[in-house]
Amino acid sequence: MNRKRITITLKNELFKRLESMVDGGKIRSRSHAIEYLLSESLLKKPVKVLILAGGSGVNFPHLSGELPKAMLPLDGRPLLEYTIERLKQAGLTDITVSLGAHGRKISDHFRNGSRFGVQISYLQQLPGKSGTAQPIKQAQEYFGENIFLLLYGDVLAEINYLDLIEFHRSQMGLVCTMALTSVEKVSMWGVAKLVGSKIVEFEEKPRAPRTHSHLVNAGIYVLEPDIFKFIRSDILKLESGVFPRLAEESRLGGYIFEGSWYDVSTQEVYSEVLRKWGK
Repeated sequence: MNRKRITITLKNELFKRLESMVDGGKIRSRSHAIEYLLSESLLKKPVKVLILAGGSGVNFPHLSGELPKAMLPLDGRPLLEYTIERLKQAGLTDITVSLGAHGRKISDHFRNGSRFGVQISYLQQLPGKSGTAQPIKQAQEYFGENIFLLLYGDVLAEINYLDLIEFHRSQMGLVCTMALTSVEKVSMWGVAKLVGSKIVEFEEKPRAPRTHSHLVNAGIYVLEPDIFKFIRSDILKLESGVFPRLAEESRLGGYIFEGSWYDVSTQEVYSEVLRKWGK
């Protein structure tokens, strides 16, 4: 391959950051680090988005029939519409939605996404392949070459997706970067022990957490194509079958954000969101 030699002058802090990237493996030298960063910045493809909107439907009081959680109404609009609006604002417009029970209610509302300024395609989850792991494996054909953003459809969050993606790209050797938020009671979610920018221990919904961390899994991730190697056919949930292993191997990053966050999966949380967002 033809190459050109250049001379570059860097600030001390940038030089130290560059030096820290050189690991003798994936990044062999300073020149290789610079070439890698420029390639990521100038040649990288737009990041695609996968939204998991499967699972069983809910029939909370005052709803007219059973709905997917992603379609719970908030101020006259479905929850998922707020997420798609935020994705559009970030320029993340290539979206695939993984559908489960009552998925037709999602596809009938959003269709191809043009009305919302995005492009939406759909994947129907296979029988017996629900959960948070197998629907991702099913999407390998569409997401198997570049990093992608994974969102849970029943999560409502004020987060800077682009900053999360850039944070992930700035780290080395990660398979996944998990967005983390802080809560008082951690037993309902996956708890992360964070050291620096890496999650070194992950416990899914622990009754008696081994750590005193109040950082929990926010259901928002940046994933490398390597994630598909970790999803065996018998693994149903990322939280119990993949994330603990990635943490043990130092390949799970943690990104803390301070915006509001709601896991709208229970009547209690939905009622709280309604009080703040209006019915």
